[in-house]
Amino acid sequence: MIKLIVLDVDGVLTDGTVFYDNFGNEYKGFNVKDGYAIKRALSSNVEVAIISGRRSKAVEKRCEELGVSKVFQGVSNKLEVLEKLCNEMKISFEEVAAMGDDIPDIPILKSVGFSAAPIDAVEEVKEVVNFVSKREGGRGAVREFIDYILSLNGKQ
Repeated sequence: MIKLIVLDVDGVLTDGTVFYDNFGNEYKGFNVKDGYAIKRALSSNVEVAIISGRRSKAVEKRCEELGVSKVFQGVSNKLEVLEKLCNEMKISFEEVAAMGDDIPDIPILKSVGFSAAPIDAVEEVKEVVNFVSKREGGRGAVREFIDYILSLNGKQ
């Protein structure tokens, strides 16, 4: 039974594109279907956490909107953060599912009970995961992944 879903941001919740305006403001695009799946997971008693190497106010805003309270940004050692989170939640890595798309995500992806990547993830990631989405990051990959996890947990 999966009790925690961990998601990267750039390349997973977004397509990896970062926009800046002339004033240095950053913009990201998030998929509403992915957001719906995150809300479904939370309402099915599956916690959702964001662990990202970058910091972004847009991510804070999106997570607040979705009800995701476990948000870790600017993280260089994602596995260390996951270990602390699992200890706090009193769960094992086996009860965690994670989705990532690039090299910094590999330690987490190799450690959790179920791992996934969007179809446009780097090859090194796709080689170590249990599930490769048919969709790209920011284009419904998270929705497909969460729907699959919820079906594994017996929630349709």
